[in-house]
Amino acid sequence: MMDKMILGRYIPGSSWLHRTDPRAKITAVMAFIAIVFLANNRETYTVLFLYILYLVFSSQVSFKFFLKGLLPIMWLIILTLVLQIFFTQGGETLLSLGPIKITTLGLANGIKMFCRFILIIFMTTLLTLTTSPIELTDGLEKILAPFRVVRLPVHELALMLSISLRFIPTLMDETEKILKAQKARGVDFTSGKIKERIRSIVPLLVPLFISAFKRAEDLAIAMEARGYRGNQGRTRFRLLKWRWADTFLMISLGLLTLVLIWLKN
Repeated sequence: MMDKMILGRYIPGSSWLHRTDPRAKITAVMAFIAIVFLANNRETYTVLFLYILYLVFSSQVSFKFFLKGLLPIMWLIILTLVLQIFFTQGGETLLSLGPIKITTLGLANGIKMFCRFILIIFMTTLLTLTTSPIELTDGLEKILAPFRVVRLPVHELALMLSISLRFIPTLMDETEKILKAQKARGVDFTSGKIKERIRSIVPLLVPLFISAFKRAEDLAIAMEARGYRGNQGRTRFRLLKWRWADTFLMISLGLLTLVLIWLKN
């Protein structure tokens, strides 16, 4: 399951989304997360899903890849759906199981939360799939640039966020390798009491932490050996340029917002 994690991965491509300015994509993701909460009925969610599907197919990344990427966190989405259904009361009662009641309001809220999770995950994943770590760092730094007036270390903060995001799939792959190695040595992670299962995780966590610290140390040594000194005297090989695709993305989000406001109850 962990090898299917897609958040933080970058897939090189030639689509217009790959060529879009990272500043536009980061802004679009933040705006879309806010826009999602405007949806409150079937029509608005249909429009949002059509918009996301257009972006997914425009990225030229296989749709099956997105579906497989949802599997590792599907349990969290389903758990949120179940909690909303069983613990939100209101409207007509559809099913009563003793003290637990399934109502129309609970079911509606559960479906809304499920849709919001899917939409936000797809949008944020599109950002990392179509934006290289270097572009992501540059885009974040440009967006956070105004905070330099309050002495915020913008470059270092953007670099940390980018590296952290990029290390997610790397750590997931490392976890999968350690998990298979421990299973080959006879460690059972699925049977026994809860206390025994927790103890069986220790052989997984210790080598994972050691590997993570080792990777961090290697990265620090490599950056230092290449003369990295933060943003001091740093030049850029690729300069960010705003193109028609960036303007199109911003306009499409504006139109999407207007459509949702028009269609919402």
